[in-house]
Amino acid sequence: MSISNRSSQQKSIPSMQSMLLTSVEETIQAVSQLKQPHSLKFMEDAARMIANCFSTGNKVIIAGNGGSLCDASHFAEELTGFFRSFRPALPAIALSEPGHITCTANDLGFEWVFARGVQAYGKPGDVFVGLTTSGNSPNIVKAIEIAQQLQLQTIAFLGKDGGKLKGVADLELIIEGFPTSDRIQEAHMAAIHLIIQLIEQQLFPGE
Repeated sequence: MSISNRSSQQKSIPSMQSMLLTSVEETIQAVSQLKQPHSLKFMEDAARMIANCFSTGNKVIIAGNGGSLCDASHFAEELTGFFRSFRPALPAIALSEPGHITCTANDLGFEWVFARGVQAYGKPGDVFVGLTTSGNSPNIVKAIEIAQQLQLQTIAFLGKDGGKLKGVADLELIIEGFPTSDRIQEAHMAAIHLIIQLIEQQLFPGE
């Protein structure tokens, strides 16, 4: 390749800083959706639902796939541990145990891996939280279906157009306008942190 052609090719490739600035702006746009009135109401209602669940001696069960499973584990850990200040532990389970997942997937199919967890642990009055950036993950769809049959309250963190789960859960947050999961998950995680902050404020106002 000649020097002139190499120089021309380099000019056509976006600079790393330009790419980063674009991505940072997309992240800001995704998280900024949390300022919308329906998003604020979702976070308030979700915090209230979960706080009431804990107040009555119930628990939260959380599930997701891939990065959303990491977010589910993060959510549970902030509750069983603590968020900003030391306080009593709160009962939350992320459905991530590999023995259960592989057994269920092998014997029943992957769509059942979270539904069986809900059947195992869920009781009326518990809260099931499902995270799926497409809204179409079959195992989250099935888990919410089973959770509702067992009289659990349900919360869905969704993306894109909400998919099959749009309008199904008791409460839902949809991060719209992004074709890939990363920006959606970043907004989901910000919402999770804000919800936990509200939960702690409600349950432990003096701590």
